[in-house]
Amino acid sequence: MADPAAPSAPPAARGAGTGPGRPRRRWLAGVRVGRGWRAEGARLLEIAALVGLVVTQPLLDVLGRSPDFFLFHRAGRGEILLLVALVALVPTLAVGLLGAVSLLAGSRVRAVTHTLLVGLLLAALAVQVGRHATWLRGVPLLLVALVAGVAGAAAHRRWPAPGRVLRVAAVGPPVFVGLFLFASPTSVVVLPRGAGGAAGAAGGGIHPPVVMLILDELPLVSLLGPDGRVDAARFPHFAELAAGSTWYRNATGVSGWTPYALPAMLTGRFPATGGAPHYSQHPDNLFTAFGGLYDIRAEESITRLCPPSRCDTPVAPEQGMGVLVRKSGQLLARLAAPVDSRVAPEDSYRERTAAEAGIDAAEPVPDDPKFRWDKLNANQPARFTRFLAGLKPAARPTLHFLHLLMPHSPWAYLPSGARYEAPEDFPNEGDGWIELARQRHLAQLGYTDRLIGETLRRLRATGLYDQALLVVTADHGVSFTKGAQGRGMGAIQAAADEVAWVPLFVKSPGQRAARVDDRNWQHVDLLPTVADEAAIRLPWPVDGRSARQEPRPDAGRVFYDLPAQATPIVGGVPAALPLPAPHPLVGTAVGNRPTGGTATVGDLAAFRNVDPDIGELPAVVWGDLPDTVPNGTMLAVAVNGRVGTVVPVVPRDAGGRRFAALIVDDRLYQVGVNHLDLLLVAADGTLTRLALSS
Repeated sequence: MADPAAPSAPPAARGAGTGPGRPRRRWLAGVRVGRGWRAEGARLLEIAALVGLVVTQPLLDVLGRSPDFFLFHRAGRGEILLLVALVALVPTLAVGLLGAVSLLAGSRVRAVTHTLLVGLLLAALAVQVGRHATWLRGVPLLLVALVAGVAGAAAHRRWPAPGRVLRVAAVGPPVFVGLFLFASPTSVVVLPRGAGGAAGAAGGGIHPPVVMLILDELPLVSLLGPDGRVDAARFPHFAELAAGSTWYRNATGVSGWTPYALPAMLTGRFPATGGAPHYSQHPDNLFTAFGGLYDIRAEESITRLCPPSRCDTPVAPEQGMGVLVRKSGQLLARLAAPVDSRVAPEDSYRERTAAEAGIDAAEPVPDDPKFRWDKLNANQPARFTRFLAGLKPAARPTLHFLHLLMPHSPWAYLPSGARYEAPEDFPNEGDGWIELARQRHLAQLGYTDRLIGETLRRLRATGLYDQALLVVTADHGVSFTKGAQGRGMGAIQAAADEVAWVPLFVKSPGQRAARVDDRNWQHVDLLPTVADEAAIRLPWPVDGRSARQEPRPDAGRVFYDLPAQATPIVGGVPAALPLPAPHPLVGTAVGNRPTGGTATVGDLAAFRNVDPDIGELPAVVWGDLPDTVPNGTMLAVAVNGRVGTVVPVVPRDAGGRRFAALIVDDRLYQVGVNHLDLLLVAADGTLTRLALSS
């Protein structure tokens, strides 16, 4: 009897077939096909492991730690799951298909192609590892990564062990996907675990309309004039707001990061966990408290604290899979770059304009001589347009809420409302660059002031102004102090007055006179104050204190760079930061000046056709100068024969730029062709015109 464990004989040995050779050849061919499929499967596993390390893991890690990315872009569960599937599968299948196609040229070409792909992926992985573990950047890092890729490919081709390791590592992508879906902060957005908290109860008194406008990244000091008041010359509408409301000058935010700061403001509790700014993680909040008694019209940006049972945020055209894929691709490009690059999903959080969102009902342009460009109403942020449209009397008490990412970067607005484009990789630190960043921030704040004016005008026109409780504030500030830019821990320690102290104006129903209250206000006080003013009893304990209660007896306050890690900060109402005096040349005519030297200007062609119908101006000028021009040399920038600004020449940045300037005054521009001049300013004031090229 034959041994069942013994290998089967070829068909010819069993007498099958029509001849002794043909069946054996078929059997051998089948064996070769099976081996080929196994070899292709092994190669695909190796590719999957490497693509998982180069693409899937870093991208899902960043997105998993950034639930606000999906909240801002209003991504639903299906869209997030589809994006994860695309990230996990498409790159692997694309690279694997490229290798499989090479099989058409023969097995030897296939083997070489696979080795080449392994080497390239190892080099890409070496770039990411090297950027985190070494000081190498740019070309040196690329060369080292290339050497590592060649060495890895050679080892993979010569010895079987590297291939076995890669095939075992192919379990990585499913693990990365599982961590994203079930263990990352974003997991609660994909798989919500709650539907909202308890509603508040009616207290004694009327329930007025409530209008809340939360701005973003606005330090109080940016609004102040030398006398410590709101600078009415630069920000007339903020000054108008202060003249009819209670100004809490000593108000501080809770955190420099909106995903922590805004939930604290709307729950009345200090940040205790790193959970997503989502209703499943913060079920007890402003919207759930007011939801039983108020209709809610909420326009959130990077949070989703209002549960679907209370309100439904409209979907705008900028949302959807196309945006998610494009922004994820941009993140991946930064992750894979051999140079230092800010990898932050929040860089995509730009307010879309009404025109981009397809909204035609923008408010009419005010009768202001600075509004000379026909389409500035289309530049209005789309969510602000919808917010304005909803400000009207209603039969039931209504909560109107808008978190507007203004004057938050990216900075793109002039005070008039005209928009401009600028390179995304401008430095925000270093001589010249800090000053430019602050100037762009103040210009965007000037436009934000116009939006405040539009809000006040709309409230008065609809009769809501006297009836409503109006709250205007910001979640946090930002530092422009040299060496401590931003809003992280270093900025908190060096410039708390810029990061923590924020504007806060509260106008009670019927209030007409200005009041100033310098109590120790922390932004966990916002919800209990608004609830008291609206006659609503909160059904949960809060860390904050209503402004209707006695002020805190002590001056201590805390700030959170990370949840549950309170950092004490000290200080009182901050003083205004001095503004640099305008250069004497600003506003003067250039006239005829001798030409000597050259300059390269980015986007020089934009000056050849300024179209007022699109509401954009080439307001940022940047470029390069020869090394013969010393650092610190002053450079005058003139448009149509008149100087708009004067900036210093600085050391060349990573983008090859030695100067960048913002021209705030849009009156210098004209429709059609505009003439740009750059002039070196000598120590004695002599001007030398530079020949420009792009």
